[in-house]
Formats: sequence, C-alpha cells, structure tokens
Amino acid sequence: MYLTSEKKAELFKNHGRLKSETDTGSPESQIALFTFRIQHLTDHLKSNKKDHTSRLSLMKLVGKRRRLLNYLVKNDIERYRAIIAELGIRK
Repeated sequence: MYLTSEKKAELFKNHGRLKSETDTGSPESQIALFTFRIQHLTDHLKSNKKDHTSRLSLMKLVGKRRRLLNYLVKNDIERYRAIIAELGIRK
C-alpha cells in the first residue's frame, strides 16, 4: 500500500504543529496528509485517465484541504503561510 503507518507517522512528525507522531488533529498535519494523498491520486490519474471514481475522490480531497486552509487563514495567517511554503501548495 502506498500509505503505511510509518509514512503517516513521518508526515505527522514533520508537518504537525506539535512535531510528534501522535499529532493527528492539527490542521497542518491533516493538510500534509491530504497533500500526500492528492499527489498519489494525481500520479494515478495520469496513467488511468478513465478512472472516474478516483477523480471524484481527488476532488473531494482537494475540497477538504481547501476548507482546512481557509480555516487557517481565518484563525492564524502565519501558520497558513508556513504550511503553504512548506508543502509548496498554490494559493
């Protein structure tokens, strides 16, 4: 599988607010996880153009990530700017 528990723990440790493997609830760690999944689905859809179910899942993930980013913009603009720069996400 493309996303193992070790990979998740590494994402949470590198991008989470508390910088611990158990920090799964902070917006930064969730955005990092969604970004990893979005990149994986994007690569999958490049080779499987007719996979409409995965395309729908990709659109849902992008929407979830966008809502979390909007939450960060409203509550703490510095954290938003940091996670955007760290993950290389377009505004």
